[in-house]
Amino acid sequence: MQQTTRCPWCGTDPLYVRYHDEEWGKPVHDDQKHFECLTLESAQAGLSWLTILRKREHYREAYCGFDVSRVAAFTETDVERLMNNAGIVRNRRKIEASINNAKRFLETQSEFGSFDAYIWSFVDGNVIRNEWRSVEEIPAVTELSERVSKDLKRRGFKFLGPTTVYAHLQATGLVNDHLVTCPAK
Repeated sequence: MQQTTRCPWCGTDPLYVRYHDEEWGKPVHDDQKHFECLTLESAQAGLSWLTILRKREHYREAYCGFDVSRVAAFTETDVERLMNNAGIVRNRRKIEASINNAKRFLETQSEFGSFDAYIWSFVDGNVIRNEWRSVEEIPAVTELSERVSKDLKRRGFKFLGPTTVYAHLQATGLVNDHLVTCPAK
C-alpha cells in the first residue's frame, strides 16, 4: 500500500498548504479566476509564489476584484496608484502588462466566447494528468506551455512566457501535476 503524502513544494505554511489542497490543480472554468491567476502569475516572475499568495488580498482590492473590464479601463492615474500600493508588487512593467493583458483578455473573450473556451481548447477540454513521483520530475516548461505562450504573445499579452504559462496551466487544473502520492491527485 502506497503512503499518501502532500506535494512537498507547499511546505508547512498554512496559506501555502491551503492553496495546494483547495486550489492548485483544480479545473477552473471561470474567466474572472483565469484573469486573477494570469495577473498574479505574471506578477510572480522572479519572486516566490508564497510572496504573491500573501499579497493576493491586496491585489484583489487594488484590481477591483479582478474585474477584467475595470482593469482594462485603468489609466496612467491607476498605474501611479498601483505603484504606490505597498501591498502589491510595485513593478511598473508588470503593472502596465496587467492592464494590457486585461485588454487582450477581453479581445480573446470576444473571439472565443470566453477565455475559458480559448485556454481549454489547447487540451481539447481534457485535463492532462501527469504521473510524477517526485518534484524533480515536474518540468518548468513543456511543449504545451510554449505553444500557449506563443499564441498569447501573438495576441499581444505580456509577461506570459512558457514558464509562467505552465504555472497557469497547473494552477487552473488544465494540467494536474500533483505527485502520484498526493491525496489531492
